Amino acid sequence: MILDTNALSAFVDGQPGVAEALRRSTRAAIPVIVLGELRYGIAESRHRAVYEGWLAAHLGDFEVLAVTEETSVVYAEVRMGLRRSGRPIPANDAWIAALALQHGLAVLSRDQHFDAVSGLDRRSW
Repeated sequence: MILDTNALSAFVDGQPGVAEALRRSTRAAIPVIVLGELRYGIAESRHRAVYEGWLAAHLGDFEVLAVTEETSVVYAEVRMGLRRSGRPIPANDAWIAALALQHGLAVLSRDQHFDAVSGLDRRSW
């Protein structure tokens, strides 16, 4: 399962539904895009030290998925499919969707716009 930024933030903040969803999954991954978004949010947080400590202690529990040349092919397909359907989503979320499809993983997210991506399995908490 891939966590989007909101799911990862909710997990860091201790929301039990996210932890339960992760317990049911055999694979927990964070796209590098999500990691960048989280670090950006941490940099602006008044609780920066706490969040940086959590990240240092727990990042190793997740597989970090990098964008590759193969991902770029899937990304282009995702964006074209969304464009044809008239249902675009934010570019970073298209990258997250591409990584999920590339690796055959569901996306843990409350963002319903992921449902517009053909073949993508979105789960919520």
